[in-house]
Amino acid sequence: MPAKSSKFSKVNLILGSRGSPLALWQANHVKTLLESEHKDLKVSIKVIKTTGDKIQKKSLAEIGGKGLFLKEIEEEILAGNVHAGVHSMKDVPVVLPAGLMITAILKREDSRDVFLSKKYDSLLHLPKKARIGTGSLRRRAQLKNFRPDFEIVPVRGNIDSRMRKLGAGGMDAMILAAAGLVRLGMGAKITEYLPTSLILPAVGQGAIGVEIREDDPNTKKRFDFLNDIETGLCVQSERAFMGTLEGDCQSPIAAFAEIHGQMMKLTGMVASPDGRELIRDRVEGNIREAVTMGEQLAKDLLSHGAREILRTCKK
Repeated sequence: MPAKSSKFSKVNLILGSRGSPLALWQANHVKTLLESEHKDLKVSIKVIKTTGDKIQKKSLAEIGGKGLFLKEIEEEILAGNVHAGVHSMKDVPVVLPAGLMITAILKREDSRDVFLSKKYDSLLHLPKKARIGTGSLRRRAQLKNFRPDFEIVPVRGNIDSRMRKLGAGGMDAMILAAAGLVRLGMGAKITEYLPTSLILPAVGQGAIGVEIREDDPNTKKRFDFLNDIETGLCVQSERAFMGTLEGDCQSPIAAFAEIHGQMMKLTGMVASPDGRELIRDRVEGNIREAVTMGEQLAKDLLSHGAREILRTCKK
């Protein structure tokens, strides 16, 4: 019997992902785009439980930071067990493990944080000593700077579990990222989109990144079409800001870049965890200077008091 023709055979590509509903949405989104672009490709998703997922009762600052949402996925990439990892860029440390690279950053979803409440229609309308749920030091610092009377309730877990905690009572409101809610079809639950002038987003918030081995050009080619140039420039600038500050999970740092034509505006912030000290500034320039702008803004903030704030955070 003659051998079957191989013209219908598919090339397998494996994506590594966390198992949360949002992470799986992101991985499946990338899978759909890949299979639509490359008809010869069959993409599968390998769910990998990370340290950040396993330890839910401690803050990220206590267990080592957002990088723990990537560690096991990165180990699987380096071992050749998966071809790529799909991540929320706000979880990706500025310095990657040796041998790995971010090969594509998809077009960004809404970067803003949002206010959710069963009782109040706006953050501005919360009563004195209102209880607000968030697991983010960045959000905590900005909220306390805005209203020192707020009581911040530490909350971790995926979006569904956080929403259940809000519904169970005990909190007046919760702050989450718009992107996750929109992607999961829960945008209708958003009470208010918070302006970046009030709460500056996390570095890379709203952007999905794909991580691969540096020595895997064939896989890189598969993802090239996904790379959104404008989003990539914005995230590069924000990450250059973070990298120059040498910030970590215990340092409330935020940055947000916007592009209008050939010009970029980058706003950055450093605060103390209690929000009492907060330094914020912005720079504008040509998009070709995206990384330089991030570095320069960080140096400006460091020279105006951010160095002392960060030093205190690390004690």
